[in-house]
Amino acid sequence: MSGGTNNHIRHGFGTVRPYLYGHLDLLDFVNQVFEAEELERHKTGTGFHVEVKIGDAVVVLEVGESFKNATQASIYVYVNDTDEAYQRAIRMGAQSLEEPTDKPYQERGAGVKDTFGNTWWISSYIG
Repeated sequence: MSGGTNNHIRHGFGTVRPYLYGHLDLLDFVNQVFEAEELERHKTGTGFHVEVKIGDAVVVLEVGESFKNATQASIYVYVNDTDEAYQRAIRMGAQSLEEPTDKPYQERGAGVKDTFGNTWWISSYIG
């Protein structure tokens, strides 16, 4: 990318954005677990198109109760405290895939699956 402007990118940052489908509770999940900041929301039939900022990244969410041929995703998110984020996810109804544990690559990580089936890998660099 050359030049100094990002006028062609919505909100001016986030060239690559994860795009996730989920039930309506996915909005509460990302807000509670990852302290997401909602950038925009648009009604789409029976659901919503929502863009949220998690840290320095933008994630696009299509949320509702009926998706045909929707793909489940796997996403890796860095947080300040893996254990706290993992516990918040479990309280929000996520299924545990891996409890927080120290990894050989200098991270503390955990894994959960949200109610739609998206996998969230939660990690903190501890090096």
